[in-house]
Amino acid sequence: MSIYVITHKKFNPIVTDSFYKNLLVGVDNGNKGQKDYLRDNTCDNISKKNSSFCELTGMYWLWKNSKDPIIGIDHYRRYFLKRVFPNKVLEEKDVKKILKKYDIILPKKSYLEGLTVKEQFKKYHSDKVWDQCGMIIANDSAKYVKDWKWLENQKKGYFYNMLICNKKLYDDYCEWLFDILFKLEDKTDLSTMSSYNQRMYGFISERLLNVWVHHNSLKVKTMSVELFDGRSLVQKGIDKVKSKI
Repeated sequence: MSIYVITHKKFNPIVTDSFYKNLLVGVDNGNKGQKDYLRDNTCDNISKKNSSFCELTGMYWLWKNSKDPIIGIDHYRRYFLKRVFPNKVLEEKDVKKILKKYDIILPKKSYLEGLTVKEQFKKYHSDKVWDQCGMIIANDSAKYVKDWKWLENQKKGYFYNMLICNKKLYDDYCEWLFDILFKLEDKTDLSTMSSYNQRMYGFISERLLNVWVHHNSLKVKTMSVELFDGRSLVQKGIDKVKSKI
């Protein structure tokens, strides 16, 4: 079992335990990392799509190429925690213990400024992409329509494209997810969008994870996630208060 730390560049690792493996994404687009990083452009891969699929090129690579019976996704600055203060990341024994009782480990839900998931996505990303994604689900994944409608009215959700679960469950999710995303890609013109929103498939996939988890009635264990971005704990606390205000 492994937790894969997805990165698009060299970084100073938060943990060095062999349980955590670094995976460089966007290699075919020129992203550089340390020599010992795994790379998303080997074997079956979509490395060239990284500019719009973001960490999903790593998730795809793991779906097609990893043999781990349990698989996890962290990011180079963002990790699941077993303890918030002082920070302590999850260890292999913690994951084994949790997954004896739960189907999947996900980040604690995030609130969206009082907006629904649908309102927030349309405000900051794209109303056309949201509507098109709903049409694809209705036409090709009809049993998920009620779950999509449910998500539209939620005011919080699981984000970051982070998860830990057994490989069978992970594979089932990826098969469903990428089928939708590749169809959406064929119907979307990213050239009309800002450079930020050209990462569109990464954004919409965060919402789709909620649809899949809800539909499959998964037993979820939520964990705190820490962003290691150089800010002190005091400054992070101040920033959280400011954001709430």
